Amino acid sequence: MGILKKIFRFYYEGFKSMTIGKTLWAIIIIKLFIMFAILKLFFFPNFLKTNFSSDEERSNYVIERLTTPKK
Repeated sequence: MGILKKIFRFYYEGFKSMTIGKTLWAIIIIKLFIMFAILKLFFFPNFLKTNFSSDEERSNYVIERLTTPKK
């Protein structure tokens, strides 16, 4: 447990003494939120939920797509 505590304290002290780094981390977190939450809603709809009504149909479609070789 001592090594985990040392690693935690290393990062904690590093982030605590940052000035511009905190702003950069905030920008990174906002960008990740936009990429994974907002863009997913608009550009990546739930294809399986909208095109198939049951779990069995969804699983058969996925298995077929994974196992059928491309021509």
